Amino acid sequence: MRRVILLLELELEGELRELCLIVTDRGVFIRIVHAAEFPAILAPVDLKFQGKPVEDLNKNHSEKKDILYGSVEVEIRSGEPAVLLSYEWFASYAAKQLGIKIGKCWAPQKPHHHRLTLLKSVHIYKKHRVQYEVRTYFRHMIYERLTESTMKTFLEYIQRNVPEGVSLKVSKKSFMNLPAQLTDHVPSVTLK
Repeated sequence: MRRVILLLELELEGELRELCLIVTDRGVFIRIVHAAEFPAILAPVDLKFQGKPVEDLNKNHSEKKDILYGSVEVEIRSGEPAVLLSYEWFASYAAKQLGIKIGKCWAPQKPHHHRLTLLKSVHIYKKHRVQYEVRTYFRHMIYERLTESTMKTFLEYIQRNVPEGVSLKVSKKSFMNLPAQLTDHVPSVTLK
């Protein structure tokens, strides 16, 4: 697969040139070409990808069905609530740009506290203690009705941009057909 998109025409050094965006299976390239070369770029090229022609890859990809996900829940946790709020805004904005329906975004009222009490002195003075506390804040974001390809693109994008000190947990719920053993018995089931 090769697509060429003309971005704009430029006049460089007194000659008309065109800035093109070339999308192939190997990547995305930006190239400045002469106006006379532009039709040559549009010609199909025999690209090889892992020893297979590109046409074979496109056939296999089109035959595969996309999995539908009812919802994808993203849980983020950190020690700083302001970072979580900022990252939630970033992820929601990215979802809007991709056309993903945003469900419920929420955070628990209280953080999770982990307290550790230690003696001040190594050997004696059991009365004198120090208490350390680690607070973990959570935020949950639910995205609804996604296809597998959209979900992979979205999750890869937000996972690559996770701030330092933030962990991410993803839970997916997909739609599936009933197994063959149950399809025979489903019509006989009645609700009372």
